[in-house]
Order: sequence, then C-alpha cells, then structure tokens
Amino acid sequence: MNDQNQIGTTRTSKRRGRGCLIWLGGSLALLLVLMLVGFIYEPIAEAADAKANPAPGQLADVGGYRLHINCTGTGSPTVVIESGWGEMSASWGWVQPEVAKTTRVCTYDRAGMGWSEASPQPRTAREFALELHTLLAKANEPGPYVLVGHSLGGYTMQVYAHDYPAEVSGLVLIDSQDLPASDGATYNPAPKPGGISLPSLMARIGLVRLLAGPLGSIKDLPLKEQQAYRALSVTPRSAQTFLDEGRGMSEGGAQARAVTSLGALPIIVLSRGQDQDAKHTAAQADLLQLSTDSQQLFADQSGHSIMIDQPEAAVEAILQMVNQVRETK
Repeated sequence: MNDQNQIGTTRTSKRRGRGCLIWLGGSLALLLVLMLVGFIYEPIAEAADAKANPAPGQLADVGGYRLHINCTGTGSPTVVIESGWGEMSASWGWVQPEVAKTTRVCTYDRAGMGWSEASPQPRTAREFALELHTLLAKANEPGPYVLVGHSLGGYTMQVYAHDYPAEVSGLVLIDSQDLPASDGATYNPAPKPGGISLPSLMARIGLVRLLAGPLGSIKDLPLKEQQAYRALSVTPRSAQTFLDEGRGMSEGGAQARAVTSLGALPIIVLSRGQDQDAKHTAAQADLLQLSTDSQQLFADQSGHSIMIDQPEAAVEAILQMVNQVRETK
C-alpha cells in the first residue's frame, strides 16, 4: 500500500512539474509575442509622431549630425536657453513665447534629444558648449547672448561663458545642478555614446511609450508642446541619450567646477523655493561667487522644474537680465 501511495505521489509531482513547465512556456511565448508586437509597432508610432509633430525650428549640421534650434521674437540681446538632463526645447513652452515678446530667444535640443540627431561625442558640458557654439553660428544667430541654463544645463552655460566670453553678456542659472565636491574630487571620464542598453531596448519594444503616462513623465505644458514632448521623449534615441548624458555628468561637473570665476559677468541665480536641503541651498549660494555682479532670486512656489512649475518666475529672471544688459550698453 505504501508503494502504491508513493507511486501516486510521484505521478502527481510529475503532472505538476509538466503543468508548471507548460505554464512557464506559455508565459514566455506570450511575452515574446508581446515584445514582437511592440518591436513592430514602435517604428510605426514614431513615424506617425514625426509627421504629427514637425520641428518648429531649423536643423543645422554641426559636424556630421544635425541639431534643432528654434528662435522666435526680435530684439537684442538674444537669449539662448539650455535644458536640463534628458529635457528638450519643448520644455520651455510656457517661457519662450513670453520672452519673445521682449527680445529674440532661442531654445535648442542637445544631440539625441528632441528633434536633434545623435552625436558620436561624449555627453559632457564642454562638448555641449562646443556644439551649441557651432549651432548658433550655423543658424546665423549672432551674439552676444544672455545664456540661460537649467539644472544640468547650468554646467554647459558656465563652460560656454568661460570658453567664449566675448559672446556672452549675461548668465541666468535656473536651479542649476549641484556641483560635485571639490576636495580631492575625481571624476569618471564620459564614454562615447551609443551601444545597446536596457533603456533603449525597453523603448525599442514600446515599453517606455506604454509606461510614460502611468509613471507621470508627461509634462504640464501647452498642448502643442505637451504632445511633442510625449512623442519625442519615449523614443529609443531619447532613452539612450538620457543614459549617455547621465554617464557624462561626472566629467561635465568637473569641467564646470573648473570655472571658478567669470569676472564681472552679470549673473542671476534663480533657485527653487520648495524641496530644498542644506546641500542644495549651499550649492546655489556658491554660484554667486562666479561673478562680482551676481544676485539670487527664488521661485517660492516651485520645485526643480521652475520653467514648468512657476514659469513666470523664469520669465521674470530672464527679462531682468535682458534689461540689465540693455542698460549697460
């Protein structure tokens, strides 16, 4: 009798094992089918998005790849805006039209973001500054400029102001990225962009597109810019560039940290009023030491994305700098 029970138990275990294997095999097959569907659907969706959201500005070759720049308004000085990590020109949908009522203003997309083509060069502050310098020349947008940098874009604009001082008349740092500590600091050299990564693979099978809404990555922007942001931020190119920019942040921060003085260049530091901590507060105050003509303003109702949370504060800071530059001419 015991032998019969043992035989029955063995048979039951085998049936369960076969059932588990069948279930796992079915689940894997379903997953592969869904991935294949996403792989086929993603380029179709991207083509439709590109048709529905044409670039509002122009594309200019900066050395074998083209960057998108969108300039509106008239007047001098020209304001040039640099976005934060993983952001694009559409992020300034509330700000650019208001600034354009007073003067010329340009937003652009770093290589691989927004409407711009990817670059083979490491994603560091000095490379961003060089690409922007070339782009402005190719687009026939003469300086001197009022430079505006948000978050990671603050690195770029500090380096730009240092490397091309004759082209810069003022600098506005909007909740600029905290600089790494300088005490014996080392940095990780930025690798060349590209290759295959998990974020780009997820985007390639449509998973980033699928999760963009539920994860709250759609920005509160004017409808046209919101649609463009939604379409362009979920592509494999954007996902890979986001990763590449993150990998270049250490070296880019070191490049910006090496800029210890911009002389008497007028600087406005616009800092967020919410979600502050001691480190961020100190880092924002340290930026005032870049110039003998600097001041700090606060966006009291805003978190880090001031141009979206409290765009009127960003507009006010930019126009204050524009007026200051005009008065000194």
